[in-house]
Amino acid sequence: MTEMRKKGMALLLSAWMLLTAGCSQGTPAGTSSVPPESSQVASGSEMAGVTDVVEEGMVPVSGDSLKDGTYPITVDSSSSMFRVVRCELTVLNGEMTAEMTMGGTGYLWVFPGTGEEAAAAPETDWISYTQQADGSHVFTVPVEALDQGLPYAAFSKKKEKWYDRTLLFRADSLPLDAWKEDAVATPDSLGLEDGSYWVDVALEGGSGRAGVDSPAKLTVRDGQAEAELLWSSGNYDYMKVDGTQYDAELVEGRSRFVVPVACFDRALPVQANTTAMSTPHEIDYTLRFDSNSLKEAEG
Repeated sequence: MTEMRKKGMALLLSAWMLLTAGCSQGTPAGTSSVPPESSQVASGSEMAGVTDVVEEGMVPVSGDSLKDGTYPITVDSSSSMFRVVRCELTVLNGEMTAEMTMGGTGYLWVFPGTGEEAAAAPETDWISYTQQADGSHVFTVPVEALDQGLPYAAFSKKKEKWYDRTLLFRADSLPLDAWKEDAVATPDSLGLEDGSYWVDVALEGGSGRAGVDSPAKLTVRDGQAEAELLWSSGNYDYMKVDGTQYDAELVEGRSRFVVPVACFDRALPVQANTTAMSTPHEIDYTLRFDSNSLKEAEG
């Protein structure tokens, strides 16, 4: 073999060694060192308008507190871009799943966890939607607890990225018959005898400007409790509790209602119709009656 040929072989061998070393030791020049899945996760700056859905004083509720069955439930989302317009919660042996009907069709998959976890997970773990006859998309997801901010990632069809969302499944939106008897404080479980009591009551919702007097007068007859609610305003002409309408009585310019109290220590959803606006409309509120504050009324 000639000297020139030997030198040529040596150069080729050196080039081959450099090429293989470059492939095995690092990222080729001009390419990103970021794992491909990370580029599929939206950054914080891409998620505008994020809101905190967890309210002060909320305590997580597990499926063990609920009876087996399927119930309508309200879902709060940390993003207006991920809007749940209707939801049904199914409980079976303490495990909960939610069938969420979306307000749009912009997401291909949902994952119970963060966007980083979704991007790193196998595609078989991603939850796809089912399309209904009206074209709406429905995702069925596991629910760890109610009244707790739960992380879910949603994959945008347009942006081709995972977006972090927080969902809150509201326990106060469940019908009373969804609860197990030992999970709800009722006049019967508290052993309230027929008579009159005082009870602390908290009103939440609306603009926050309206209120009701606390403590409120509570009357128990034949095991059923009713509360006398005196509002701070006289602009409410009726309330709805569990779908039943109760009309107001004006007392010294303030709206007074007598409404049933089915349970204590849980936020009870109610509606109150205001006439203060140009057009009357119902406002959603919750009432919470504190069983620990119950005192017999004198006289």
